[in-house]
Amino acid sequence: MDGNVLLALGLTLFAGLATGVGSLIAFFTTRTNTKFLSAALGFSAGVMIYVSLVEIFVKAKDSLTAALGATNGYWMTLVGFFGGILFIALIDKFIPNKNNPHEVRTVEDVNAVESRPHTDADKLMKMGTFTALAIAIHNFPEGIATFMSALQDPNLGIAIAIAVAIHNIPEGIAVAVPIFFATGIRMKAFRLSLLSGLAEPVGAVVAYLILMPFLNDVMFGVVFASVAGIMVFISLDELLPAAKKYDETHISIYGLVAGMAVMAISLVLLG
Repeated sequence: MDGNVLLALGLTLFAGLATGVGSLIAFFTTRTNTKFLSAALGFSAGVMIYVSLVEIFVKAKDSLTAALGATNGYWMTLVGFFGGILFIALIDKFIPNKNNPHEVRTVEDVNAVESRPHTDADKLMKMGTFTALAIAIHNFPEGIATFMSALQDPNLGIAIAIAVAIHNIPEGIAVAVPIFFATGIRMKAFRLSLLSGLAEPVGAVVAYLILMPFLNDVMFGVVFASVAGIMVFISLDELLPAAKKYDETHISIYGLVAGMAVMAISLVLLG
């Protein structure tokens, strides 16, 4: 296993562990810093959207047009891009809204839960388990996206891993609250939240074992185009709506523009 693969796996693990950071924030702070979360989510979305459309999509198209010709290569890039969107959209479709981990939660919800009597432990535990499963399912394709990006370009992978990690911090809050609601035990909520985030490195390992043996120019182009589609969908469907819910003014949009600007400058300096 070469150094690039190890780096890509490490970055994916780093991004996944950020769910645990979110649950710690939920348990060890007294109030939600909504301005920070709004700016951070907007920043993450800006990084993902910019890098997906300006860098990843273009690299996928270049790879596919070199292998299949200009017209067929472009069509295959579009198939991969919208196929990635369809894939992540179907995952969202089959997860019930009440268990969707991208529902905005706040630290204050923990305090409200803590004071509530636990009268139906079985029902609450079932709800908490489904929530942990939901976030694991969501994180699996994100792990593939982070891994494949880092494998192709380590600098690109670092930027995406940071964006995904920022995105996973409030996601950790979102999953910790209902699990704590289910069990009343902080450590169990933290542990399950952390484990659900580990679906990202699992996604990376699956990508390594299944995709790597077949990775030629066409496979790379299709997978990379799909990664772009997955990240654009995550940004538009999850990050920006959550950022706006935490928002008080236009902080999320400022964060979005800042994320795009930082990513653009980074690509110039590191390119």
